[in-house]
Amino acid sequence: MNVRVTPLDTQPVNQQEIEIVERKGLGHPDTICDALAEKLSAELCKFYYDKFGFVLHHNVDKNLLVGGSALPKFGGGEIKEPIEIFLSGRAIKEYKGVKVPVDELAVESAKEWLKENIHAIDPEKHVRIHTYIRPGSVDLVDIYMRQLKEGLPLSNDTSFGVGYAPFDDLENVVYHVEKKLNDKEFKKVHPEVGEDIKVMGVRLGEKIKITIACAFVDRFVKDVDDYVEKKENVKRTALDVAKRFTTREVEVDINTGDDVENANVYITVTGTSAEAGDDGEVGRGNRVNGLITPYRPMSLEAAAGKNPITHVGKLYNITANEIAREVVKEIPEIEEAYVYMVSQIGKPVNQPLAVDVKVRSSQPTEAFQPKVEVIVNEKLSEMKDIWKKLVNGEITVY
Repeated sequence: MNVRVTPLDTQPVNQQEIEIVERKGLGHPDTICDALAEKLSAELCKFYYDKFGFVLHHNVDKNLLVGGSALPKFGGGEIKEPIEIFLSGRAIKEYKGVKVPVDELAVESAKEWLKENIHAIDPEKHVRIHTYIRPGSVDLVDIYMRQLKEGLPLSNDTSFGVGYAPFDDLENVVYHVEKKLNDKEFKKVHPEVGEDIKVMGVRLGEKIKITIACAFVDRFVKDVDDYVEKKENVKRTALDVAKRFTTREVEVDINTGDDVENANVYITVTGTSAEAGDDGEVGRGNRVNGLITPYRPMSLEAAAGKNPITHVGKLYNITANEIAREVVKEIPEIEEAYVYMVSQIGKPVNQPLAVDVKVRSSQPTEAFQPKVEVIVNEKLSEMKDIWKKLVNGEITVY
């Protein structure tokens, strides 16, 4: 394995004239697709491990959400046509004579996630779930089963992962604004705020402008005046969060497409645009670190739903971010780190073909090579436990 420490010699993102950062919230149709894929993968991991003592091959990462039809109105509207969710991918459905209830796990796990995370949705009435999960291809399953015999997971793809650390102030603002607005305790006090919240942050020089699309739940909004008042509360909350993470000037706009004079505003029955206005798909939302950052290194990999034992598209993106965070934390002289990792199909997953750790420091990069190698090797050795952290919710990929 080649571990290289190279200089990060581009201008720091937070010093550039313009920066853009986005986060799609919990109830965004794309995030719903990611979450349901990841939830199913976790349930499969638990079932496989409990029944067989190890996690069998699966990649359930091809979900599609087709928006329904709704008639929202102040005080409470109705759903005319349900949201259609198609759960698709590959999973072993039988092993040594034991049948695995993949389709049942898929439907139940999806309903459970929706019930727990989208407070105004009724999974039985508002959603129709379809499963199209088939067994995996012979060659990929064979690679997976070989690792059981050899005791060493083998990469089931030739792919790469990227990560960086630390977050700058704009990234922290965007990330934490959405997390606050979708916090369960916040929802108890403000049930009018739906989970479909998208936060777009733009920094122009020293000024940060945050644009938030927030789906309000119609039955908790009396009229247009009540809507305006509650929208102002969201704005104040977002500003309060932003001030914790930046000293720059911050401006917040909420639902800029509203036509208040004509009472044409962003209200929904369920708190998500999936009920009528938008569709969703796995991999179109946040990256593994929870953000969409066009000014940073990103992978187009759809990590959610991929198996967490051998799929490097998932494992390497998680591990690259962990390496970057650890490098910055453990080596004070390093201000910033970008990490790039690449695999070869069929090779040991913890032995990547190359790891490039780019660091920003006033000191020569050669001085950090030994310490960085130690961190890289530690994180690679911990890769075997990532699946447990994903199942337990200690790591998220959206």
